[in-house]
Amino acid sequence: MPSALPPVRKEVVVRCRRELAFEVFTARMAEWWPLASHSVGGPETRSVTVEPREGGRLYESRADGSEYLWGTVTRWDPPHGFDCTWHPGREPSTAQSLSLRFHSAGEGTRVELEHRGWEALAERAETTRSDYENGWDLVFGERFVAAAEVAART
Repeated sequence: MPSALPPVRKEVVVRCRRELAFEVFTARMAEWWPLASHSVGGPETRSVTVEPREGGRLYESRADGSEYLWGTVTRWDPPHGFDCTWHPGREPSTAQSLSLRFHSAGEGTRVELEHRGWEALAERAETTRSDYENGWDLVFGERFVAAAEVAART
């Protein structure tokens, strides 16, 4: 088992109120998540859903109706944040933890993402952590930010 790897931490500021930023990240995730490239089902994936409660599922749905579990909500505290396990397309025993925090920041919202628990992936831990270090820049740093700011203007 590898030694403890540091969490991946990302932070963005979006020009919208905290409640809207939380809603865009959770209830509107399918609108901004790059499902064709960042999902289990690839181009066949049609949606991603966060069930809004502790114990709720985070899962993707394919065109044929099949579903793939990404994780389980372990803390639900709108609009302050949520936590979940994270194991898209893998067994729950390999799950990491994902935490999102939403803080009012002037007229916008500072959103903090922390992805930790890489050791559950054993020999794949370092490579997977490196992939997510870069992947969150696109998904969280670009796609989510753009969607939250568009939502604020509509």
